[in-house]
Amino acid sequence: MEYKGFKAKVEYSADDEVFWGRLFGVDDIVTFEGKSVRELKRSMKDSVEFYLDICSRAGQEPRKKFSGKLLLRLTPELHAEIAAAATASGQSINEWSKRVFQQAVKG
Repeated sequence: MEYKGFKAKVEYSADDEVFWGRLFGVDDIVTFEGKSVRELKRSMKDSVEFYLDICSRAGQEPRKKFSGKLLLRLTPELHAEIAAAATASGQSINEWSKRVFQQAVKG
């Protein structure tokens, strides 16, 4: 789900018979819930608006800051395959990885 650029993971609790979600990409814990999709969407909107208001009052940036650096632990074999694929495409591992990640997140 998404609202105002904030994305959330949604799950269903069979015990409580409710959908619930949690925003990601924020430093705080922001959750919402609803018994129907309509209620869930309304609850997410309300939670995001409340969170934005709290951040504004506190002078806090609502979105999590990322450095742009990513450390991955890979097997030596996979590392070698990535290096070969990057070289074959005429790119550095960093450039190649960036392109692969961009394609992956765009779906």
